[in-house]
Amino acid sequence: MLFRSIWVVIISLAMSFNVFASTSGSSEGGSLINLTMSPLGYIAIAIFVIAYVFVILEEQLHLRKSKPVLLAAGLIWILIAIAYQGQADHTLVEQGIRHNFLEYAELFFFLLVAMTYINAMLERGVFDALRDYLVGKGLSYRGLFWLTGILAFFISPIADNLTTALVMCAVIMAVGKDKPEFIGLACINIVVAANAGGAFSPFGDITTLMVWQKGIVEFWTFFNLFLPSVVNFLIPAAIMSFAIPQGKPKHDDGASAIKIKSGGLVIVGLFLATIVTAISFHLVLHMPPVYGMMTGFAYLKIYSFFLKKQSTNWEQEPDSSPGSTPHGSYGKFDIFNKIAQAEWDTLFFFYGVIMAVGGLGFMGYLAVTSEFMYGQLGALNANILVGILSAIVDNIPVMFAVLTMNPEMSQTQWLLVTLTAGVGGSLLSIGSAAGVALMGQARGYYTFFGHLKWMPVIALGYAASIGVHLLIN
Repeated sequence: MLFRSIWVVIISLAMSFNVFASTSGSSEGGSLINLTMSPLGYIAIAIFVIAYVFVILEEQLHLRKSKPVLLAAGLIWILIAIAYQGQADHTLVEQGIRHNFLEYAELFFFLLVAMTYINAMLERGVFDALRDYLVGKGLSYRGLFWLTGILAFFISPIADNLTTALVMCAVIMAVGKDKPEFIGLACINIVVAANAGGAFSPFGDITTLMVWQKGIVEFWTFFNLFLPSVVNFLIPAAIMSFAIPQGKPKHDDGASAIKIKSGGLVIVGLFLATIVTAISFHLVLHMPPVYGMMTGFAYLKIYSFFLKKQSTNWEQEPDSSPGSTPHGSYGKFDIFNKIAQAEWDTLFFFYGVIMAVGGLGFMGYLAVTSEFMYGQLGALNANILVGILSAIVDNIPVMFAVLTMNPEMSQTQWLLVTLTAGVGGSLLSIGSAAGVALMGQARGYYTFFGHLKWMPVIALGYAASIGVHLLIN
């Protein structure tokens, strides 16, 4: 009853404001209505802010972040549809929804393929074998600090920064149980390294993927950000390394190493082939990268058929024995099981964000914001501000808003906003998916305030990376 009452109140308010919204528009007929100064617009802003408060409080409320933004997206477009009732061109709202939905569809299928490949490699024990190999190297705490950071930096451009951070954190947790201060510093280093590594590759972060799929920056141009990304990682890492405790972690020589299951390395090769296919489709055939990813998905699906044929124990439950690989290991390799294990909450969160921000843009708010940020502050200041905002609000809605605004900028400035949106989230632990995930994985060791203590050092790397980019690009 409560939700029904709230729904009725919202609809009633929207209907009562409909006339005001129509007359406050700047155009008639088939043109868009400016709703930025209308009560409908204010309601939409309030809905989005409330939804994002729930997103920020996800860890405290244990409410999945996709739920509030899905509802917010639906309500915002309902308000828009009500505002356009009685307009001559009643298809404008439908066209707006289809445009934003197409933006999401390309991102969705691209990420679904990447997530399925990552899940397949997890189930085959590829990342577990890497973890055991690093643990068995017998390195010092400082050596592990640098090695996990460097690996996070170079793996995240191929795998995503979230998966990379989780794997490296597993290494740190396995060897540093007796040194809480080491785990905290190493986790900060991994977050900074993974975000920096993801900033110079279209595959490393959702924001870079969005920029690439939009066609604003070409594939090879992203690698102009390599040196700024290196600086962003190295400066904080070099300063934090002096606080790493001396000595070596204890190693259990009797522990049995996890071996990669049959087909694991082949799947790694197929993933690389899929990336090459996506790049080739875009650069050579001038087709959207998502078509190349879906073609590469066929590689894994066909190989899974042969992999399934090799197994003899099909009818069994997921392997939950000690030492088993994550995500459930079935007797036969089942590709649809890997699809089911994709980060669906994250995928639905992206839908909610893109549709909600797209709705606010349809109302005219992004045009106003673009005029203030890029018209009055200037592109350089605006793009630096984008990075700072990414530390407070997730970088996905921030970058999507910038792409929707589509301000007139040089290639240097588009690269700058790609860099700042990618590495700006490292300023706070809640500013990136990698940071949020590690706070859960290393609970009690890696905390918000522990990360905040080193924010000035990370900010120094952030500023230096911007300076290097402006100097060389």
